[in-house]
Amino acid sequence: MERRYLILAPHVFATRAAKTAHGVIAYSNDVTVAVVDPSNAGRSVRDVLPHLDSDAPIVDSVEAGLAYDPTSLLVGIAPAGGVLPEAFRAEISVALRAGLEVVSGLHTILGDDAEFAELAKAHDSRIWDLRLPPAAPLFSGAAYDIETPILLMVGSDCAVGKMTAALELARAANERGVPAVFVPTGQTGIAIAGWGTSVDRVVADFAPGAAEQLVLEGERRVNDLPGAADGAPALLVVEGQGAINHPAYAPVTLSLLYGSAPDALVLVHIPSRRVIDGYDIPLLGYRELIRTYETLCAGIKPAKVVAIALNTRDLGESEARAAIAEAAAQTALPCDDVVRFGPHALYDALAPRLAKTAALHA
Repeated sequence: MERRYLILAPHVFATRAAKTAHGVIAYSNDVTVAVVDPSNAGRSVRDVLPHLDSDAPIVDSVEAGLAYDPTSLLVGIAPAGGVLPEAFRAEISVALRAGLEVVSGLHTILGDDAEFAELAKAHDSRIWDLRLPPAAPLFSGAAYDIETPILLMVGSDCAVGKMTAALELARAANERGVPAVFVPTGQTGIAIAGWGTSVDRVVADFAPGAAEQLVLEGERRVNDLPGAADGAPALLVVEGQGAINHPAYAPVTLSLLYGSAPDALVLVHIPSRRVIDGYDIPLLGYRELIRTYETLCAGIKPAKVVAIALNTRDLGESEARAAIAEAAAQTALPCDDVVRFGPHALYDALAPRLAKTAALHA
């Protein structure tokens, strides 16, 4: 279905807590008709966050947002732990009573809530829990037979821009005539692409299998794109999750590193960040991160880091260019900010480095 989103992000829309809202506004083909944020009511998205390039109005309530004829209410926040804030319940109830579909990427499964389920049934509404995963098998090794090169985003931390880098590089590939599919592995990516599995919700033993199913589906989708043919260049770009030395999220990182069977990696980093977000743990340096990721891959299916994507949004332009130059000098790898300076230069630099690699058992 084509959605017209009313996005719920009260009092946090201008912050990183609303990254689901930001991602959908920036990248989804679905239209955002309004945002609920009483702190900025009366302004537009462009007034608050110009880089999102949207003139959607900001209103103070779901009731006010109904005037813009939405089809769906998107819970636009991604808090640590994914728990539904109690203050959101009343607004979600208003949306369900109005017959809106409610879309949520929280770990709190709204469809399991008796009150919400009853309202949805009574008002012919629907609840789409983005994080509710389909059944996943154990990893089988079928991903090793995929003929399309698989490029996985890996990070120095959570919330550094791995999804954004994946979307931008997939776009650049398509614009260069290489059929590419973005493979969504988290709730915001699923909302943008309309398919996928939130791997962090899958039972640990089956998480690599879920990742494998995603790249198998990605190959089916890329083969359906115009220009795709046997032997022709194509690309799967897999959204990364977490970071390998993150004390809470490293397991989902590892499940993607093995389950998606990547042929190459792109390291994503915020150069101004010094510690793991929310933890007093120093970030690893470029060379240590690269060595760690490549060593983990080396014993199963080798994959090299072929480029670095920096998120320099909190730096001035000269500082950003200096950070890019420093990363390139330290690693001898192509490096750029794919949002600030566009994705094409980085894609063009890494494309010759993409080649299928074989699992060690093969």
